[in-house]
Order: sequence, then C-alpha cells, then structure tokens
Amino acid sequence: MNAIDKLISTLHHEEVELLGRLRTARRERKPRPEGTLTMGARIADSVAAMVGSWPFIIVQSVLLLFWMGLNITAFINHWDPYPFILLNLALSFQAAYAAPFIMMSQNRQAMIDRHAAEQDYDINIKAELEIELLHQKIDLLREKEIAELLQVIKRFQEHLPALKQDPP
Repeated sequence: MNAIDKLISTLHHEEVELLGRLRTARRERKPRPEGTLTMGARIADSVAAMVGSWPFIIVQSVLLLFWMGLNITAFINHWDPYPFILLNLALSFQAAYAAPFIMMSQNRQAMIDRHAAEQDYDINIKAELEIELLHQKIDLLREKEIAELLQVIKRFQEHLPALKQDPP
C-alpha cells in the first residue's frame, strides 16, 4: 500500500466519492442558467430594469405632475377632476402589469444566485477535502522525515563509542 492509498484510506468512503465527483464536476463546469434566455425572460428583465431606473421615476413624476396640473388649472377641459380617479386607475393598471414582470425577473435572478451558491458550496467542500488530504500528506512526509532522522541518530550512536575510544 503506497502513501497515497494510506491517505485516501483515512478519509471516509463517502468523502472519497464526493471528492471524485467534485473533481469531475470541475472539469465539466455546469452551464449557468442565464445562458439561454427565452424571449419572455428577456422582456421581463428589460421591463424590470426600466421600471427600476431613475429615468423612469423622473419621467413618470413629470407626467403625473403635468396630468394633475392640467386638471387643477383647467387649461383644458377637466377630464379627470380632483381625486384623479382616472389617474389612479392608470397607475393601478401600470402596477398590475409591472409587478409580474418584476417578479419573473427576480425569480430568474434568484435561480441564478441559487446556482452560483451551489457551485460555491461544491467548491468549498472540494477545497476542504483537498486541504485535508494535503494535511495528511504533510503529516506523512513529516513521519517519514522523523523516521529517517531517527535512523541517522541510531547510526551516529552506533559510531559514537568508537569515536570516544579513539581520541584525535
């Protein structure tokens, strides 16, 4: 049994199998889920990016102020008087349609994050097992070195009486 077999035998059977799978997985590298976006996913991402941006907030605020200003000052016929029911309806309609797009985009991003976390976890487990193997290899090398040093000391001790008898 060579030194590597001794090291591997100290790991549990499940750990050896896991390390083998993780080493193979590193070579294969699973594709990231965002690589193949459907048209719906691209639309959801672009809508979520647009609705969650400062230009959208600024433009919408300007339009809302313009709407309310025209209806309060009556430059044009009051098409939506003060409690602005039509404006409320339009904003509710906008929110009702924007929310599912945003949720789809967030769900897809959560899936991407989950996939990345799984890969990070696998890498951490593999690193832990590899480090454990390295520690065992270093311990084995130290044991081997100490054994060699003990043999040198024994040989030196065997020659020591002869050196004591023969003064220079």
